[in-house]
Amino acid sequence: MQIIDEVQSYVDGVLGRNRRAIAKTITLMESTLSSHRQMAARVMDRLIPHTGNSIRLGITGVPGVGKSTFVESLGLSLAEKGHHVAVLAVDPSSRRSGGSILGDKTRMEKLAAHPSAFIRPSPSGETLGGVAARTREIMLVCEAAGFDVIMVETVGVGQSEITVATMVDFFLALMIAGAGDELQGIKKGILEVADAIVINKADGDNVARAEMARQEYEMAMHMITPESPTWRPPVLTCSSLVDKGTDGVWDTVMDHRKKMTLTGELEGRRRKQALDWMWHLIDEGLKARFKDNQKVVTHLPAMIHDVQAQRVSPTAAAETLLLYFLPD
Repeated sequence: MQIIDEVQSYVDGVLGRNRRAIAKTITLMESTLSSHRQMAARVMDRLIPHTGNSIRLGITGVPGVGKSTFVESLGLSLAEKGHHVAVLAVDPSSRRSGGSILGDKTRMEKLAAHPSAFIRPSPSGETLGGVAARTREIMLVCEAAGFDVIMVETVGVGQSEITVATMVDFFLALMIAGAGDELQGIKKGILEVADAIVINKADGDNVARAEMARQEYEMAMHMITPESPTWRPPVLTCSSLVDKGTDGVWDTVMDHRKKMTLTGELEGRRRKQALDWMWHLIDEGLKARFKDNQKVVTHLPAMIHDVQAQRVSPTAAAETLLLYFLPD
């Protein structure tokens, strides 16, 4: 009975838009403790009917492109127009210490102080794809709390930094001009999943360079077959420093949403994302259970030693360990 009451208290706090309760629920979602994971699943089951009503926007980009400045500029503009904005900012974790700076609230002071905005920095940990392990759950918590725009700011850009595209409605790749060979700053994998390319810092003396970069990226995008027959990803320029400098980007997001909704592709994308999420959690759960299996724990050190000494092939070792994992 106590567990049921505790689960309901989390749910009531989120639905009541209590900021402290929202933060506490997100912390529960991020926990790796088995008891917390079970409770988090119960909380999520009750929150799911209240989700799905937001615009989900993923933002990635090369280092130094100004992601935080862009997110703050766009977020403030939307908040002033009456939107409730949640920013899930993923900080890179140190491979050596496992720690992360979590400084996004410092970089987005104005947005963090706005009553219609909520910023949640999370460490990426060992998760590839530029997102934290529980970004999907956190996004749904924010939706249930009434935030109608969810922005996921990812660690960076690269071959493994596109996982965010599998959980948002619109995936935005932010680029910068005048920093060397622009086309080297973006991978083909990003071009294939991006719903728009935006050249940031198109202001002052950089306007001409930004326009040149826009034309180069536009040529590159013509070599990519669009994922959707309805939408060809545009290449835009913007400035996060001037008034209404990001409005054009938001207009593009809304145009995309309108077209994808009319064709049913938005709903189809979300259905596919839900299934992808399920399989991701299955993979994650199996890996965790494998590492906790007593037979595996007993034989793993010797197997690792034999593989390193080249007495056993990695393939044979993996097959043997999986046999230990399987039930008798």
